[in-house]
Amino acid sequence: MPSRERSFRVEAVVLRHNDWGEADRLLSLFTLELGKVRAVAKGVRKLRSRKAGHLEPFTRTSLLLARGRETLLVTQAETVDAYLPLREDLMCTTYASYVVELLDRFTYEEGENGALFRLLVETLSRLASSRALEKPADANSERLLQELSVRYYEMRLLDLVGFRPQLFYCLGCQQEIKPQDQFFSASRGGVICPNCAQDVPEARPITMNVLRYLRHFQRSNWNEVAPAPLSAALNREIEITMQYYLTYLLERGLNTPRFLRHLRSGGEGAAWPA
Repeated sequence: MPSRERSFRVEAVVLRHNDWGEADRLLSLFTLELGKVRAVAKGVRKLRSRKAGHLEPFTRTSLLLARGRETLLVTQAETVDAYLPLREDLMCTTYASYVVELLDRFTYEEGENGALFRLLVETLSRLASSRALEKPADANSERLLQELSVRYYEMRLLDLVGFRPQLFYCLGCQQEIKPQDQFFSASRGGVICPNCAQDVPEARPITMNVLRYLRHFQRSNWNEVAPAPLSAALNREIEITMQYYLTYLLERGLNTPRFLRHLRSGGEGAAWPA
């Protein structure tokens, strides 16, 4: 944790930025040392700015920050990892944008969270690494690996922000879940057995196959999860369940999933989500 010195260095991922004044940008950053913070990069929109390329969204960067009167100021910036493969493909860019948006929506300027920072950079690295598959025949494998990375990230993020769903016991009768299709309740925060689901109208069906994967994501590290085969159909089932839960927790839908669905349907020329 940096001291109260006027200037200090942090490692950060740029979540998003907005134009500020005539030539500045207001950055939303997730840092290893401070958690989420906002900082102003002065003059960064000028053509000769040396900092601009180091402050693009989902870039991992080393920053020297100074304490201004009302906000932090970026005085130096040096890229640690630009995750360049993420920018070579629109679908991959959208996955990375979703990862960043999800963390941004679930976090506040409330202090250090090293585990969440590591999860973020590890996920961006996995998405970028998936672009290293060289054979054209691997295109489908690349997409499924990206999807698996995102599904795993969703579950681990929920753990770290305090919304871990209960997947082993019924939240109605407290009995251990039997190996059969069940129901998932966003308002209860987990699985409901078929008997108890009759009293929870908003509960949605969840297949045992999806439940097994979600449990695997909860209790396993990435090296144990990565070899697990994930079909496109199964990914869609898991995604639907997760979006149902995430939307309930955030009390609104996320922007990037809508754009992602448009890309999957073959859409071109769509406006980037606001």
